[in-house]
Amino acid sequence: MSETLSITTPDGAFTAYVARPQADPAASPAPAIVVIQEIFGVNKVMRDICDSLAAQGFVAICPDLFWRIEPGIDITDQSEAEWKRAFELFNAFDVDNGVADIAATIAAVRAMAGVSGKVGAVGYCLGGLLAFLTATRTDADACVSYYGVGLEKHVGEADKLARPLLMHIAEKDQFVPPEAQAVILTALKDHPQIEIHTYVGRDHAFAREGGAHYDAADAAMANGRSLAFFKTNLG
Repeated sequence: MSETLSITTPDGAFTAYVARPQADPAASPAPAIVVIQEIFGVNKVMRDICDSLAAQGFVAICPDLFWRIEPGIDITDQSEAEWKRAFELFNAFDVDNGVADIAATIAAVRAMAGVSGKVGAVGYCLGGLLAFLTATRTDADACVSYYGVGLEKHVGEADKLARPLLMHIAEKDQFVPPEAQAVILTALKDHPQIEIHTYVGRDHAFAREGGAHYDAADAAMANGRSLAFFKTNLG
């Protein structure tokens, strides 16, 4: 069951895709998870993730974080032209505004009917960085970061982290080179709130179903860890 949520900020309004569990929300409020997009917008991959989380008993919400650049971006990773557009969007994107929009989404979600009050976040690629920053800058109850790009520049923010964070790192990530991974692991591996898993031999977006580097076994492993993490921390 899906719907569209409108979220208002001081800068304007944007929309989010919402997927709900089949159970009656009045009878059984569910925890919520904000799904943070890759560089392709709120596309079928993101909507499918929301639908899958809803099937697992969560209210899942994917906000349109590119709305300040162009609302309604919905492209794929299947053509050179779409990759070019995706990187244009990535380069034009303001990370601080993005985190502020995620915070606004979390606040709106907490007030939604059928939500228990617990709200987590999961992000991929650009969203993996934003999930880390959501963990350090917002009141999200638990966050999951998949192969965050540029995260090594922000590891100092972990000092502000007060709630659980799960991180998935692709060992052969073409967008997060070994020296960047070394910075991330050195800074974060002993943090009491952070759990990190590295996937040997995997490239960026190994959990993106249909992507060039998709690996079904490791995607299933990572997604299983994420589901268990959310059930523990949002229950």
